[in-house]
Amino acid sequence: MKRAIPVLVLSVAGLIPLWRYAPSHDTGSSQAAAAPASTPSVSSSGGTTSTVVSGSTVDTEKGPVQVEVTFDGERIASVRMLRQPDHPQTTAAVPQLIEETLRAQSADVDTVSGATVTSDGYKESLQAAIDARG
Repeated sequence: MKRAIPVLVLSVAGLIPLWRYAPSHDTGSSQAAAAPASTPSVSSSGGTTSTVVSGSTVDTEKGPVQVEVTFDGERIASVRMLRQPDHPQTTAAVPQLIEETLRAQSADVDTVSGATVTSDGYKESLQAAIDARG
């Protein structure tokens, strides 16, 4: 009997977080409706043509993700994050995603471990920018 009371109290204490848990009520996917990509802007200097295209804003569980891609002719010259979640894994993942994009020259890049949601949003926004460029 002396052991039953502490066991009962600890069991109830362990169940309280389960009772208080409030699941997300998101009915859509984690990458909900994305805004359309912007119109490409073209600038020319010294014989080279640069095109800057913003990808669509992708809403993720962690927050919105949007990229801006600068094309130098047919090449992806640079990628810049316009919007990203304020999360430590995102901060660490962005340079890896950009480096991989410049190497692959496409949106077919590996997901960064620990930042899957941000990686998926990044790839979707990047593909929208590539598609918008034409």
